[in-house]
Amino acid sequence: MANVRTSNVPSVPFAASALEGVYRKRATLSDTENLAVGAFGGVLETCIQMPLITFKICVQSGKPLPQTIGGWYRGVFAAAAPLAPITACQVAVNGAIERAVTGGDRGPSDLERIGIAMCAGGISSVLYSPVDLVVIQQQKLGLNSPFATVSAVTSTHGQAAIMRGFSACVVREAIYTAGYLGLAPIAKEYLVANHDHFKKNELHASIVGSCVGGTVAAVLTHPVDTAKTCVQSDLAGTTYPNARTALGKVYAKGGINALYGGGMARTARLCGAFFVINNVREYAINWKTEMDAARLD
Repeated sequence: MANVRTSNVPSVPFAASALEGVYRKRATLSDTENLAVGAFGGVLETCIQMPLITFKICVQSGKPLPQTIGGWYRGVFAAAAPLAPITACQVAVNGAIERAVTGGDRGPSDLERIGIAMCAGGISSVLYSPVDLVVIQQQKLGLNSPFATVSAVTSTHGQAAIMRGFSACVVREAIYTAGYLGLAPIAKEYLVANHDHFKKNELHASIVGSCVGGTVAAVLTHPVDTAKTCVQSDLAGTTYPNARTALGKVYAKGGINALYGGGMARTARLCGAFFVINNVREYAINWKTEMDAARLD
């Protein structure tokens, strides 16, 4: 299959074939295809990187690190299974908003791509915030299933407790999604368009672009993520009544280093997630573009 690129013309919905030297109309994924791509990519990256998630939660909440392999993967079902609809929601909503903004007859500008992705990420927080809370509480309580965790949380603190930390999650997911659906592919396209090495090695450009997007997103969101983790770990609200208070208390206790506790693990996780999800999505678009071209030939 020919390699399909959009790097030299990011604002136009056409793809260039490196082997044939021609431009083809770049395929657009349907809502169903976006859902499938997002679901598969989200589950894949979470299963691969669950130990990093566990490490981050332990560092941020002050829990001891697991001593067994099973301990490192405790909560993987709670994290991976719900992440399928969450990432699917982000990718599908991003595609729907993009079509509404562009009318489907042009590619979005770089600024539009970032803004659209932020909207998609914020919307996805309706799903993501309770999932994060269940993962955190499952780790804290040492329970063996997300269902038991939900039951324990709601019976002790009420149903509203499931949405604790929601506003912080909106901020985090808006920036996170802008990183992987906006900044990372923009950085990749820039590298391929302007550097001969990356024109010949698009995989390298994808790695670097994912690291740029992941690092920027991690730096901007990690203090918010730390506050959210504290709030969702303290369901009674005795120490951390809200995310803003949590930010102040964590900073007062340990300074900037405390706000970025677990930051290296989360940065590595985001870089990996951006790489996996973007490459799954790009492969799907390229495959559909080739199939559309084959039908016309």
